Amino acid sequence: MDWSWSEDQQALRELARKILEEQVTHERLKQIETSEDRVDRQVWQELAKANLLGVPFDEAFGGSGMGFLELCILLEEIGRAVAPVPVYATLVLAGLPIARFGSDAQKKRFLPRIASGELILSGALSEPLAELPEEPGAVARKDGAGFVLDGRKGLVPAAQLAERVLVPARVGAGVGLFLVDPRAAGALLVRQEVTDYEPQFVLELRGARVAAEDVLVAPERGAEAARWLRQHATAALCAMALGASERALQMTAKYTTERRQFDRPIGSFQAVHQRAADCYIDVEAIRLSLHRVVHCLAEGEDAEEAVAIAKFWASEGGNRITYAAQHLHGGIGIDLDYPLHRYYLWARQLSMTLGGATRQLVRIGEGLAAGRSA
Repeated sequence: MDWSWSEDQQALRELARKILEEQVTHERLKQIETSEDRVDRQVWQELAKANLLGVPFDEAFGGSGMGFLELCILLEEIGRAVAPVPVYATLVLAGLPIARFGSDAQKKRFLPRIASGELILSGALSEPLAELPEEPGAVARKDGAGFVLDGRKGLVPAAQLAERVLVPARVGAGVGLFLVDPRAAGALLVRQEVTDYEPQFVLELRGARVAAEDVLVAPERGAEAARWLRQHATAALCAMALGASERALQMTAKYTTERRQFDRPIGSFQAVHQRAADCYIDVEAIRLSLHRVVHCLAEGEDAEEAVAIAKFWASEGGNRITYAAQHLHGGIGIDLDYPLHRYYLWARQLSMTLGGATRQLVRIGEGLAAGRSA
């Protein structure tokens, strides 16, 4: 299996990194973190101008005609910069399923506006009492040509800015995917504060109406579509975790090379370079497992175990790397005037989203017990 980047993929990475390194500075992040939305709209527009927001979409809908692998390259750079832009919420949680399952009318309505930076969307995959989005607790009932939804979703990113939120909901024995207006009658947003301080929201649905044109996937095939979305969303989280973890390790390598104690760089001490070496192994494990799951998804293979393995490494490895990075930095590692703390918080938030390390081990064990293997 050849995992080297093509010229186009390398060019995409370099372009994304150039924009993010120039725009997402430590001082700029400090400014954004004092705002209510904590979203850098300037960077969002710069990504749109470079057509990076259209990476996974067909050229007919304003995209660049690439795919999920290229989107993961972009997301890795987002994680590397801890960039406060709703790429995951808009492109992954809503844009990908619209591109995959939507009608031509829905694609024309949403995808060009995503690619141009005009539109922000989101998705509601988490519920207090439902672990999997393909087995939701929220319910929908038919009402004329549309549906009416009731239920409670949590941890919805960028919901305050989203024109629509993708919501899986049960319809009898099936599951549908619905594009809900979070400001419509019967929908209520309640702000949550999460580990990395990103604004996320509870979405309360109390008789929220969804018109026929906002039904993305009919109940007859919605469960499989929700499973597809969960797998791609989980892989996307792993891509961001890889970028954040690798950057934290690079910062640590630089610091321990420059910081001197007893007339020697602290990186020359055996305990320090052994710990850093363990972090390097974790980074490569995250990278390898991510590449494996992206390959499985691209080839249409059963990716369930590969998704769980990748998320385990992103959660367990990402937490170990950023904890070690803070430890090896000493007191400066927790100083809010030094950028490392953001990577620590991002790693923990990413590790818990859509199931942490322990949950992934349970899924792997269940798969082995059932005779499944990736």
